[in-house]
Amino acid sequence: MAGPAFRAAAVRVRTPATSGNLGPGFDAFGLALGLYDDVVVRVADSGLHIDIAGEGSDTLPRDETHLLVRSLRTAFDLLGGQPRGLEVVCANRIPHGRGLGSSSAAICAGITAARAVTIGGDARLDDAAMLELAAEIEGHPDNVAACLLGGFTISWMEGGVARAIRMDASDSIVPVVFVPGKPVLTETARGLLPRTVPHVDAAVNTGRAALLVEALTRRPDLLLPATEDRLHQEYRAPSMPESAALVERLRADGVPAVISGAGPTVLALTVSGEADKVARLAGDEWAANRLSLDSAGASVLPLTPTRTE
Repeated sequence: MAGPAFRAAAVRVRTPATSGNLGPGFDAFGLALGLYDDVVVRVADSGLHIDIAGEGSDTLPRDETHLLVRSLRTAFDLLGGQPRGLEVVCANRIPHGRGLGSSSAAICAGITAARAVTIGGDARLDDAAMLELAAEIEGHPDNVAACLLGGFTISWMEGGVARAIRMDASDSIVPVVFVPGKPVLTETARGLLPRTVPHVDAAVNTGRAALLVEALTRRPDLLLPATEDRLHQEYRAPSMPESAALVERLRADGVPAVISGAGPTVLALTVSGEADKVARLAGDEWAANRLSLDSAGASVLPLTPTRTE
């Protein structure tokens, strides 16, 4: 395969926040949310220049170790070769270390931008290959599947290869996220999970996960029982006691609430007309945000933002 040619113009990519697990769908379910990171990538004559605004601007590296750059580089290798130089501008809005898929957004932005800036990139790296690569970098497919595809996704590994299907969540569902001030490392949360779980708990989660597919797509009235979990949230509670307490309090009030991903953000799946009331249920220590559902996933957008963005 001949080396790739690159577009002279910059490309702009937008990637959504995501919530993984959604209660019982551990490492399988993902939901794309209407909170976005933007990245602009341009092939340059030489070197690497990174500019970061917003979330992580004071802490993220501005060199080859940046996750987005590493994802760009990995994708360029699969696309046939590296450009001489890169200019990368990031506008980050997804909170880091809060269980809202900030790492998946960076990974998917890098892969999508690399494909978009490469002439003939769609043919060299198709959608299935993008998902496989993103899951390989992230380590699991649930968040990256939702980030790439948008909507409600179910992902799995088949023969070591990431697969996913996408469905549309009900239009009446309005996500509300409660974001605490302090992060929790995903590695810390995963380290609390036991190697085995009781058979009865696995059986309950299987039924609830199946029910959640129906609840998210057609029967939002079933969201409260459908989001019950016995596989991971209770075990992770010691690393985020305030989040666990908020989930318990919301659910006692009839609100379908779960830990978002590995936490510590709490996700409430409300319905139209209830979101504002639910958003007021948490204390001042939480940043409560009413979001939309994202249906587009990772997208290449016009370089100049429109007035509606």
